[in-house]
Amino acid sequence: RVRVFLLISFRLFLDGEAQVLLKQQQTSVTKGKTKTAQIDCIAEGIDDFQNAYIHWYHHIPSKGPKRLLYIKSAQEISYDEDSYRSKYLPTKKEKNVCTLSVTGIDLSDEGTYYCAYW
Repeated sequence: RVRVFLLISFRLFLDGEAQVLLKQQQTSVTKGKTKTAQIDCIAEGIDDFQNAYIHWYHHIPSKGPKRLLYIKSAQEISYDEDSYRSKYLPTKKEKNVCTLSVTGIDLSDEGTYYCAYW
């Protein structure tokens, strides 16, 4: 089994005007090899969430965080590496939830995943 750790929350202050809170309610997800893990990011304080850019990162403790992708909409997803297209699928659902699906889980997927907004 592969354990995926999640950052609980991330706060961002934009020019002292607005406070954005991104929450990941799951503290960890454990999945068997070849399974799919889904990680939700709940956004508060983003007025136009459906048009907001949400970034996803993967952090392995011995290395620095690595951005995987960002999503604005289902039609506008930008992957940092082409190989990520078959591994990671972001979706926006409801009015303020962005989900990252990690497919074909293997040992290299272990680590901390977190979302960010700017």
